[in-house]
Amino acid sequence: MAETKRSPGRTAGRAQRSRPSKADEPTTPSGIPLRPVYGPDDLPADHGARAAPPGEAPFVRGAYLQMYRGKPWRIFQLSGYGSPEELNQRLRFLLEQGETGFIMKRDRVTNDHLYDPDHPEVDARREDVGQTGSVLLSARDVQVAIDGLPIEQTYAHPGAGVVQAAPWCLGSYWVAAKRRGVDFTKLAGTGQSDFFLTYVGCLTKDQIPPREGLRLNRDLIEFCTERMPRWVPVSVAGYNGADSGLVAHEELGAVMANAVEYLDAVRDRGLVIDGFARGIGGVSFRTSMAFFEDIAKLRAARKMWHDLLSQRYGVTDEKALALRIHVVTAGSAMTYQQPLNNLVRGTLMALAAGLGGVQSLGVSGYDEAISIPSDHAHQMSIRIQQILQEECGGLVDVADPLGGSYFVESLTEALETRAWEFFEEVQARGGFIESIDDGWLLQRAADNQIAESMRSGSIVGVDIHTDDATPWEIDGFAGGSDAWDRGMDRVAGVRRERHEAAAGDALRALEAACRADDNVIPLMLDALDADVTIGEVGAVYREAFGSWKVPVQL
Repeated sequence: MAETKRSPGRTAGRAQRSRPSKADEPTTPSGIPLRPVYGPDDLPADHGARAAPPGEAPFVRGAYLQMYRGKPWRIFQLSGYGSPEELNQRLRFLLEQGETGFIMKRDRVTNDHLYDPDHPEVDARREDVGQTGSVLLSARDVQVAIDGLPIEQTYAHPGAGVVQAAPWCLGSYWVAAKRRGVDFTKLAGTGQSDFFLTYVGCLTKDQIPPREGLRLNRDLIEFCTERMPRWVPVSVAGYNGADSGLVAHEELGAVMANAVEYLDAVRDRGLVIDGFARGIGGVSFRTSMAFFEDIAKLRAARKMWHDLLSQRYGVTDEKALALRIHVVTAGSAMTYQQPLNNLVRGTLMALAAGLGGVQSLGVSGYDEAISIPSDHAHQMSIRIQQILQEECGGLVDVADPLGGSYFVESLTEALETRAWEFFEEVQARGGFIESIDDGWLLQRAADNQIAESMRSGSIVGVDIHTDDATPWEIDGFAGGSDAWDRGMDRVAGVRRERHEAAAGDALRALEAACRADDNVIPLMLDALDADVTIGEVGAVYREAFGSWKVPVQL
């Protein structure tokens, strides 16, 4: 590691907070000054060591030697609304259009809170149910949602965004697969269980405290390490931190600090880090309209991951040291005004991801500022990626095509340096979970949002060039409006038809595991197989873990 950077976690100290410059000199969104031209003197002092080919440490230039010649990035769109049947139709449509994996977006009202549809909080918002994802209330619902899908051959993300919902979401997919006769331990896919979404970006009314959330994620990592070699149990989602307000180096530093919590927690359970680190090394980042800074961010992330594991934990497994990255283009960059401009924005952000060397990519729908993506918006998100892969000459033929650029190499190093400083600041505060639990990271993201909102804008179609000669009328997608009514019918059916005593026994066993320190995942699978509902699991959590009290007022 170059002298200009701090060792990962070894010399913790408070860093000066980075802010975009107020001077006239242009800066990146994270405050790195931009000069008119870059030259050889701007290359990092250790450029030779950083310039190792893709697939070799420290992996700045890519996780794999062949990169996209060996395998193009996975086209991986977030999708879901309404009922299980409607989710099934949308997933089939996307696979037919050329998607090469699928992500099941679950309803935020029921799923994120672990509420049944007859919970008073849901009843009060019944018109919102199904508008932010599909309403999946039991393993039976997931069976319907994945009916006929080639799950044995397709990489899947069954929807597990917020921390407390992850064991339920992954478990319901695995149980549904088992009921189809598929050995779920052979499935390939990923979870998420993201602290940024849960405790920084989208605060919900009932959420278990962060330390209990860490325990659930630890259990998932342990379970998948021992039984599911093709499954990524958790995925630190820097995307959600970035779209909540963290700037690039803060996103990087916080992702690494989150990973440290996982590595320490699972190591303390007696597992060897070399054996499970690869399962943690699949993360997500955001690309935005900060085109070059985001390319540099992805390159810096791979080096930071390598340095973190090799220097802090002594990991030597090359597969574990190579970080795999999923990117979602910034939904926050999509504008309500002149929505077709968002096709250009989506293309540029996707190109940045491709140039940065990602393994999978989702492009935000051009109508995302208006509603959940329509069929056409989703199709265009896939077409953007297909055009980049099939028509953009050289993009998939040459790994790290910007490698050696004076500008990009300089940005990569500058981001890495600032990111380690932020990482050390988090460590000095007691670590990532403490910074979540006391609201410090939430306040940082909120402050950044306020600072950003006070800067003068130059967004085409919004701040400048607002004339629209041929307005394209987009009303927004309106599917799934009866999701609450249909959910009520289904959950009533489950309660009526299941073996009630078996469901009760399974819930009591799950609660006992929650109150002890047993791994809860096997008990969660038993409960799902007994057809418990999502609200019943939520009630167990709330009894065993309590609810997190948001520590700051925004």
